[in-house]
Amino acid sequence: MNRFQISHSTLYTYSAPVELGIHSLRLRPREGHDLRIEASSLTIQPQATVRWHRDVENNCVATATFSEAASQLLIESNLNIQQYDQNPFAFLVEDYALSYPFSYAPEDLPLLHAYRHAGRESHDPRLTQWLASIWQPGDRVESVQLLQRLNQAIHSLALYQQREEPGVQSAAETLARASGSCRDLAFLFMEATKVLGFAARFVSGYCFNSSPDEAGGSTHAWAEAFIPGAGWKGFDPTGGVMVGDNHIPLAVGRTPQSVPPVAGSFSGEAQLLAMDVQVDVQVEVEIEVLVDQG
Repeated sequence: MNRFQISHSTLYTYSAPVELGIHSLRLRPREGHDLRIEASSLTIQPQATVRWHRDVENNCVATATFSEAASQLLIESNLNIQQYDQNPFAFLVEDYALSYPFSYAPEDLPLLHAYRHAGRESHDPRLTQWLASIWQPGDRVESVQLLQRLNQAIHSLALYQQREEPGVQSAAETLARASGSCRDLAFLFMEATKVLGFAARFVSGYCFNSSPDEAGGSTHAWAEAFIPGAGWKGFDPTGGVMVGDNHIPLAVGRTPQSVPPVAGSFSGEAQLLAMDVQVDVQVEVEIEVLVDQG
């Protein structure tokens, strides 16, 4: 088990005081059998009224409303979490889905329908031509192996490039440029898996880097594919790996645009001068969990 300490601050600076609209914050990790929150705090300046709810994806969302104008907005989140997902390959796949191609069970199709619908760019010949180099009709391959092959192919093809501008590149654009941000590579993985018939969704969160040269963490994005028996399993094409204990999910969504960590608006004559985001993810302690087999 890994214990992480995470700090995430977002500072908006305006040219003059502005009226702050409602802000939606997806900064609380998704808890479950593999992740537990020990402590959390959320600080907002100027003072805000904060209400919590769960959205349609069961993400935990804080809604902040403001009563006073301000020339700066500071949002700070601090977390202590326990992460147990140390073996990303510890899962079982239903017999009918072991080999690709397969069909989802009829009872699952209504729930998965929205996650299997690919965008218009998925019909771009560049995407279908590229997919042909990974899988062709008639080939029989293990379903998980195919997803890993796709994940690693994107990692090998596209150079990671941090992009400050908003928005997500289309799958065809990422293929043409052979580069993109983590959200661009995750979206390419999503569109490709949908063309293959899998259900896929977007994940925003944090990633810890244990490399001595780059120790620390950052906001990150990856994708999940639904595998019968295993459920939603994460794939990170930026690193070419399956998602494990260095990945901390904040929110999942059908599209990348639906789950920004911070989203809001302002009104007035002033302009936004700067947005400064600082993220620090540190391993506090590592504990080996032993299970008594009786």
